[in-house]
Amino acid sequence: MAKLKISKKISTALINSLGAGVVPRMGVEHIAVGREQELKSLLQNLDDIAEGVSAFRFIIGNYGSGKSFMLQLIRSRAMEQGFVVADADLSSERRLAGSNNEGLATYRELMSRLATKTRPDGGALVSILEGWINKIQQEVAKEAGIRPNDEGFDDQVEAKIREVVQYIEDLVHGFDFGNVISAYWRGYRLDDDDLKNSAMRWLRGEFTTKIEAKAALGVRVIIDDDSWYDYIKLLAKFVAEIGYKGLLILVDESVHLYQISTTVTREKNYNRLLAMFNDTMQCKAEHLGILIGGTTKFLEDPNRGLFADQAWRRRTKESRFVTQAGIQEYSGPVIRLNPLSEEEIFSLLQRITEIHALNFGYEKALTNRDLNEFVQEIVNRLGAEALLTPGEIVRDFISVLNILHQNPKLELKELIHGSKFKPTAAGKDANLDEDNAAEFSL
Repeated sequence: MAKLKISKKISTALINSLGAGVVPRMGVEHIAVGREQELKSLLQNLDDIAEGVSAFRFIIGNYGSGKSFMLQLIRSRAMEQGFVVADADLSSERRLAGSNNEGLATYRELMSRLATKTRPDGGALVSILEGWINKIQQEVAKEAGIRPNDEGFDDQVEAKIREVVQYIEDLVHGFDFGNVISAYWRGYRLDDDDLKNSAMRWLRGEFTTKIEAKAALGVRVIIDDDSWYDYIKLLAKFVAEIGYKGLLILVDESVHLYQISTTVTREKNYNRLLAMFNDTMQCKAEHLGILIGGTTKFLEDPNRGLFADQAWRRRTKESRFVTQAGIQEYSGPVIRLNPLSEEEIFSLLQRITEIHALNFGYEKALTNRDLNEFVQEIVNRLGAEALLTPGEIVRDFISVLNILHQNPKLELKELIHGSKFKPTAAGKDANLDEDNAAEFSL
C-alpha cells in the first residue's frame, strides 16, 4: 500500500460512498479483500460468456454482506475485459413483470445504464452503434481502397451492416430489431437526426404505441412489458457480433420481489425470473450473463421466497453433500457470501486507512496495532456475527478516520473506549409485517 496510486476522483468517490454506507461505482478493486473463490468463479463465467454460452448466478447474503460490492467488482472486471454491462436496482416501480409496465421500467433502466470500458458511467448505446459504424467504414476504406466520399463507399458499408443484421433476424423479434439497426444506419448515412433519435427511442423502449413506431421507423412492434427480455437476448447477440465479448446484466435489490404482497404478482415475477434462468442455463441465449443480488430470505423463505416454488427449489438448493460437509460450492447457480474473517476485515481497514490519508493529504497516523484494537472492539461489542456485515464496520471506520483527521490531538483509544462510542448495529433483514412492505392493486 506504500506505493498506492489512486486519482483524487476515485479516492473521493470511495471515501464518500463508503462513509454513506453505499457501494462505490468506481475504484472498488482498491478495497477488494477476501472473496477470492467467489470472484474466480464469476470470472470463469465471463470466459464462458465470451465463448458464446450464457450464465446465470445468484449472489446471496444478508444486508451489508457485500452483495452489491461483488456485483460492482465483477462489473468493473467485465468492462475491462471488453464486455458491455448494464445494472439496475429493483424497486416497487422496477420489477421483472407487472400490470403497470414495471418490467419495461427495468429494461429502460438497464438501457440507460448500458456501459463499456470507454463509457463506464452509462449511456453507451449511441457510442456502441456509432463506434461499430465507424469501424466498418475503416474496414471498407482499407479493404476497397476507397474514401468515404467516393461512389459506392456507403453501399459497401451497408452491405457489411446487413451481414450482421441478417445474422440476428432469425431470432425471436430479430427481424424488427434488425430493421431498427438499419434505420439508425440510414439516419447516420443521411445525417437525419430525427431518424437516428427514433431508432434510439425504440431500442430504449420509449415508444408507447405501435402506430407511433410504424410511423417513425416502419416497424410494427414495440418493446413492452412482455417482450423486453427477448430484446436483452438480441442485444447480447448483437454486441457480440460487432466486436464485444458479450452482455452482462446485473440486477440488485431483488428482495423487492420477495416483498410483493400479492401472490399473483409475486409469482408472475418469479416465473419471469425462471424463464430467464432456464434460457441461460440451457444456452438458449448467447453471450449473455445475468447476476442477481438477493437476501437469504428472498431465496429460502418457504412461503414467499423462491423456495416456495418447487421448480426453483430443485434448481437452487445446494446438494446434500455440500450441506453435510459444511463447505461452500462456488460453481453452482447460487454463490453465498460467508462472513469475512477478522484478518480480512483487518486488511480492508488497512486499505481504507491508506486511501483516506491519500485523499486528504496527510501521513497515515494509525498503526496496525490501532487497527487491530478497532477490530477487536467491534467484535467484542457486537459479537462475531457482526462480521456478516462489513458494510456497517466500514461505515463506522470511515467516521472514525474523519473524526481523528479533524481532531489531530484525539487518540484512537480515547475515541473507541469512550462511553459514547457504540458501533453501528448490523443491518436488519426485511420485515414483511411492516406496513411499508404491503401493497395491493384493484
